[in-house]
Amino acid sequence: MVPSETVVCVKQVKQNAAEEWDETMPLPGDIIEGVAKDGADASFVSAKARSELSSHLGKINRVADSVWLKVRRGEGTVKLRACVVPDKTLKLQKMFTVRAASNERHVAVLADLTFEECFQLQEMSRRVVNLDFKGFHRKGMKYDWKHKVGSYLPDRRSTVVSSILFMPLVRERGIEALTVRVMAWFSAAVSSGIPLVFINIQTEQTITSDAGKELAWSRQENINTTVNIVQGIRFWFLPGVAEVALQLSPEHGETRFGMEIKRTEEGFIGIYSITTGTAAERAGLGELFKQANRMGHMLVISRLQGKSLMPSTVDSEGLIHCCDNGDIKEALFSALEKMDSVQVHIMGWPNQTVAAPPVSAAAALRPPDFV
Repeated sequence: MVPSETVVCVKQVKQNAAEEWDETMPLPGDIIEGVAKDGADASFVSAKARSELSSHLGKINRVADSVWLKVRRGEGTVKLRACVVPDKTLKLQKMFTVRAASNERHVAVLADLTFEECFQLQEMSRRVVNLDFKGFHRKGMKYDWKHKVGSYLPDRRSTVVSSILFMPLVRERGIEALTVRVMAWFSAAVSSGIPLVFINIQTEQTITSDAGKELAWSRQENINTTVNIVQGIRFWFLPGVAEVALQLSPEHGETRFGMEIKRTEEGFIGIYSITTGTAAERAGLGELFKQANRMGHMLVISRLQGKSLMPSTVDSEGLIHCCDNGDIKEALFSALEKMDSVQVHIMGWPNQTVAAPPVSAAAALRPPDFV
């Protein structure tokens, strides 16, 4: 064998699921020594170049859908059953390639390569198809997503875990300063009585325009806009050790639900008082409010009608982006006018003793080591 001599080889396969590869398929590094429409040794014809092999495959494709390949792997040769398919990597001329007979996604990309290049690819394929290397074969299984979401989340529109993205301030350099601000926000929120549960913290790159605003990609975007890649921090948290779902149902003649809500300094919606004899008290908020005060906690609404009330972003000017109070009050007034019930989710705290109507098996999500 001359090292610089080229042969027709499988350069790669289009199937990304390498765990589904096996020895019966054309694999990267396979040197194609011959092709035939049946498996008889005498019927194999050789090809010295990719174009010549494509021509043979095209002729066979006129009379048969499948083909036999004689390929060299290591020191030996094997025969493989395959299917002839158009080579879609080439658009200017019609050429043919092969795919595995057992998997239509496993399409071979052919090339003229040297022996050394082929042997390097063969070593990679050998490791992939080795049972000890890749483990057991995998197959897809059906999962009833609709049922699981409806059964195991507090609300089917909820992601349960919340996050807030912090952007660096103008002239703020280094991730350390940004991290300090993130942890200051979290510590201040917890110190004020909001029962947040820390999940994770990670850096996140965001594309911004030269005006400092987050860039919205669209066809109308000015192509001359200067863009910058800014590294922010995303802080992940649970809205309390549980989310308590309550239904506030007004009675005829009532003009308010009976709870005073205000925004906290960290951007959350807190309940500051409950009026006796109202829908809020009947739903159990009155007792929860008293218990929260005794324990030094705040009563905080995490979601209204399934929609999150969590703060979402802290921009480069230091402004916390959160739900507008006017929109929240308008939603409540609209429900009162129609005499409709509204659902609120309250952030739960440790050692809560007042039971609330359960929504699902996952209404309470606690970290494994939380006490």
